[in-house]
This record gives sequence, C-alpha cells and structure tokens, in this order.
Amino acid sequence: MDRNVASQPRTGLVIRGATAGDAAALAEFGARTFFETFAKDNTAEDMRLHLESAWSPALQRAEILDAQIDTLLACDSGGLAGFAQLRTGHAPAGIATVQPVELLRFYVDKPWQGQGVASQLMEAVEAQARARGARELWLGVWERNERAQAFYRKHGFRRVGTQIFVVGTDPQTDHVMLREL
Repeated sequence: MDRNVASQPRTGLVIRGATAGDAAALAEFGARTFFETFAKDNTAEDMRLHLESAWSPALQRAEILDAQIDTLLACDSGGLAGFAQLRTGHAPAGIATVQPVELLRFYVDKPWQGQGVASQLMEAVEAQARARGARELWLGVWERNERAQAFYRKHGFRRVGTQIFVVGTDPQTDHVMLREL
C-alpha cells in the first residue's frame, strides 16, 4: 500500500497504511480485541498460547514490513478504531481462483462497532486488493462467529469451503468465504 495515501471516512476517522512505528499499538490492539471476542469460547491456556504467538510487537513490525502484507489502520485522534490486513501469495486450499488476495485479519474495536467503521474499512480493503491486481478477495471466519459471517455476506462474500485455524492447541473450523472483485 502507498503509505502516503490516506482517506477521510464519513466518521472523521482516517484510514491509512501502517508503518513500523505502529507495531506496538497494533500488537496491543490485536491481542485485546482477539481476547475480547474469543476468550469466552476458548481455554485460558489456548488463548495465552495464541496471543503470544500472533500478537507480539516484533511480529506486527515484521508483518507491516512484509511486501506481501498490507496493514490498514482506522484511526481517530485517540488511537486505533480498527484495522485490516491483506496478504498476497496465498490462495484458499481447494478453491479455484484466478488472482486471490486474502483478508487475513479484520477487527473493529467495540466502541466503534455499529458506527459504519467496518464498512468504511472494507471499502479500503477492496480498493487495496484491486490495487494489488486481485480478482478475488477471500477470508477465513470462525464457524461460530455469526456476526462476522453476516457482515461478510452483506459485503458480497459467499461460503466456498472450510479450513482449520488453530487457537493455542485447539484446531477450530473456519468457513472460507470469497467474493469476486
């Protein structure tokens, strides 16, 4: 993503590309929102293992600097309201695609849910995927996360398969959803 391009959504938030300096804030935000969303359905040990393996500042910095990953931040004057990560070079297993881009992560903080931030962030995701030459956008979403599935269906995604996502030591089933761009 062109790190110098920013958009001003209707809510007054700015959606921009992350920089290495955002790594610590992104790690904290990602770990907190993942925990708030999924802790009640997982053991404390599995959550600890997952958060340690997926949300360190060093890992977020590496992902921000990775040429195959675009990290979009939805920011207000107080900090992060949400973020999304897109990844090129990965196709969904067993699904016929032409030029896929994966929506690897998509999170909106609870105070911003229902405020239109997710839809604005999705518009930015779609624009960035198109800029990457994508013909399809795909994602994995936990089979028990009905709210997220409904949001993705609203934005044109359809279920095309399943995959396993491991939280700690617990293999969980994700629905693979895809939409053409």
